[in-house]
Amino acid sequence: MTTSLVEHPSFTTGTWQIDAAHSTVAFTVKHLMISKVRGTFDGFSGTIVTSETPAENSVTAEIDMATINTNQADRDGHLRTNDFFNVEEFPTATFTSTSVAIDGDDLTIEGDLTLRGVTKPVTLKGEFGGIAQNPYGQTIAAASASTVINRTDFGVNYNAALETGGVLLGEDVTLTFDLQAALQQ
Repeated sequence: MTTSLVEHPSFTTGTWQIDAAHSTVAFTVKHLMISKVRGTFDGFSGTIVTSETPAENSVTAEIDMATINTNQADRDGHLRTNDFFNVEEFPTATFTSTSVAIDGDDLTIEGDLTLRGVTKPVTLKGEFGGIAQNPYGQTIAAASASTVINRTDFGVNYNAALETGGVLLGEDVTLTFDLQAALQQ
């Protein structure tokens, strides 16, 4: 049974700002057909609005694509080029929700992801972690969600054939968001 956020026992209305110091935006992509490369985007921001009216709940977020971090400087530099994210022309990726639903602690957020100037619908599925007070008296909410996108749908087409067969990179990219947000006073 799907419930609105209003019916969740921890529900609090308001405007929340994502706390980047306590949040992670990460990705995973297949590498060499046998392993996975993981990385993060270290610069991001976002706003979550919770309302008594479920249709008014929303999530907006922006990722600074130049802050990509795979713990390998040369690879990160290559990912910033036109082969991948072309951060000079497309410095940010954005997400704008079209619906937010919760079923118990299960969270589904549908919305539009814009990457390299291409906008596609995505569905994030995850878990609402709850609401608590931090040691500074702030009201904090937490959630985690993920989705899988095909990078070529967004114009990220670079690849290389391997001598042993196959290609350097998989097309599917898992995006994972582990977020804390602070209620704004």
